[in-house]
Amino acid sequence: MPIEILMPALSPTMEEGTLAKWHVKEGDTVSSGDIMAEIETDKATMEFEAVDEGKIGKILISEGTEGVKVNTAIAVLLEDGESADDIGDTGSAPEAETSSNAAPAEASDATAPAAGHGRGATDATPAPSAPAATDGSRIFASPLARRIAADKGLDLSAITGSGPHGRIVKSDVENAKAGDAPAKEAAPAAKDAAPTAKPASGPGADAVIAMYEGREFEEVTLNGMRKTIAARLTEAKQSIPHFYLRRDIELDALMKFRSDLNRQLESRGVKLSVNDFIIKACALALQAVPDANAVWAGDRILKLTPSDVAVAVAIDGGLFTPVLKDSEMKSLSALSAEMKDLATRARDRKLAPHEYQGGSFAISNLGMFGIDNFDAVINPPHGAILAVGAGVKKPVVGKDGELGVATVMSVTLSVDHRVIDGALGAQLLAAIKENLENPMTMLA
Repeated sequence: MPIEILMPALSPTMEEGTLAKWHVKEGDTVSSGDIMAEIETDKATMEFEAVDEGKIGKILISEGTEGVKVNTAIAVLLEDGESADDIGDTGSAPEAETSSNAAPAEASDATAPAAGHGRGATDATPAPSAPAATDGSRIFASPLARRIAADKGLDLSAITGSGPHGRIVKSDVENAKAGDAPAKEAAPAAKDAAPTAKPASGPGADAVIAMYEGREFEEVTLNGMRKTIAARLTEAKQSIPHFYLRRDIELDALMKFRSDLNRQLESRGVKLSVNDFIIKACALALQAVPDANAVWAGDRILKLTPSDVAVAVAIDGGLFTPVLKDSEMKSLSALSAEMKDLATRARDRKLAPHEYQGGSFAISNLGMFGIDNFDAVINPPHGAILAVGAGVKKPVVGKDGELGVATVMSVTLSVDHRVIDGALGAQLLAAIKENLENPMTMLA
């Protein structure tokens, strides 16, 4: 039976995508792991790999099509002995199996295609959901693998998948024998997971447009990224109890130290920015105050061991927060090179999900735009985010009581009160300030 290839969920927030480019055409033979297409998600352009082997019988969604919903059939794969004659005239195979290549992200609940795509399409009945393992979790397996497993009397929950996202593919069941596959360790059941906050609806589009009747305006359609940003920030402000801590940090010692280092590193083509020092300072502060290196996990707090620091990068139409993992272990020059690479690929929308997901702490620096200070919104599930303003010359009173002038940078730490209390947040911010005002200690 022909197999429908479905639009995959390539990120936890993806609901629809753009089929940017096909790398195969009708009649081509594909094997597991072959690149079939490029798909634009709400965050990036990603390559889509084949899971099953077979021949491309029909391409249902053409290049450049926007707004393709996750689990929509995008092509039909033919197995040995099948031909294009087996595909129905409507563009969907009436006897096709589903979910061939759709390996949904963990956050997605959708397992069946929309009505009209899959078995029983003629009477608009959705295909049944994928079977569940004994622990209640879903089993991700290609239709061909399911069929072979049924013929051999194999329990899919006892087979470890080698495909993308642990998906069970043909070779996994062909190499397994009934009764000899080790059972997977049952995943612990979630305890009273916190419900996802829903954004406030506010006035509808028609009501808002009516307010501006007679005024000149332009309607801007929201792209996937802007929709995701709107939903996540609304959720963050509605569900996270923010509080704010502010400090002024004197930068003169850091600016001199940075200038000296850059002269020494010039021959290596390395030029450190103030932001590189801020990343390092935050990473070391999270090690010095480990209870603050934490995230909110619904009904518990996760305390991270490494300092995985996210940094906001502005791009056209939105922003990314790529994560620099193990930042406390890396030199300033290594952090600088990694940050430049991540920022460049973020602006080109070439980051993979694992490069902008995770982390416990974030930095948002608007000082380069002349902003003196601001309050940043926490990016869940992070425990805190540091908003960094510009370094400006200000009058200061020195330790000896004399009035002087110093370069001062204002920072604001936005804190999730469920994760970090006031005193703990103050300790973290004090550690960041200490590192930046004594930059040589960051090399120790």
